[in-house]
Amino acid sequence: MARQNQQRFEFIFTDLTERQPGLAAALQALVAAYEASRPYRELRLRGALLVDKELKLLPREVAYSRVDGVSNLSSQAGNLGALYITNVRMVWHSKMAASFNVSIPYLQIKTVRIADSKFGLALVVETSAASGGYVLGFRVDPKETLEYVHKEMSSLLQAYANCPLFGVEYDANASAEAHPSKPLEDESDILEPEGPKGDAWAAYYADGASAGGAAGEPVFSAELGLAIEAPKDGASIQQLWSIL
Repeated sequence: MARQNQQRFEFIFTDLTERQPGLAAALQALVAAYEASRPYRELRLRGALLVDKELKLLPREVAYSRVDGVSNLSSQAGNLGALYITNVRMVWHSKMAASFNVSIPYLQIKTVRIADSKFGLALVVETSAASGGYVLGFRVDPKETLEYVHKEMSSLLQAYANCPLFGVEYDANASAEAHPSKPLEDESDILEPEGPKGDAWAAYYADGASAGGAAGEPVFSAELGLAIEAPKDGASIQQLWSIL
């Protein structure tokens, strides 16, 4: 199932090979890995970023610097907090309320520069249009620390651009070990129905019956005790039920 804007799509594929892990299991594992790795790629506001007042690092994330006394200039008076710089993102959180925070992955940073503000020189971070096109200002004192932070972030941005880390990790070998080639005996009826895998389901899409095509002649099913459309050649009630 997929969605694009207001449209929804459904795609059905039949895997005729005996690959391990199965196609469905591999895809589900990849989707789970993608969902779990969104902080590598998406700007987050007011997230659960800290554990025991320290930044909770993502897998393969390395923290290079923590700078205290950094003010977020989004309010009229500024909000004092701490700035973290890692190999995949920058994170700022308020000293008074840790839940007031922002996590900006390098993937979403358009520019980092030093510019004048009503609070004096500030570190200005502009994000991409895809992440909302935010322009965030941070006051870093003294000036030497501001220049160091700007230089470090610029270097890390360049390094990330040369070798990005998206956070999606999938080990096909590990998945194969987690899904042994021989199913357990009490699961065999569910995992391996009689007949070629997927044929019973695919047969109903091949002739367009599921898309509003003409239905077959009704027949009485002693197994269900009611009249049904006659199953396609080679398909049984048990096979169609097991697909669901």
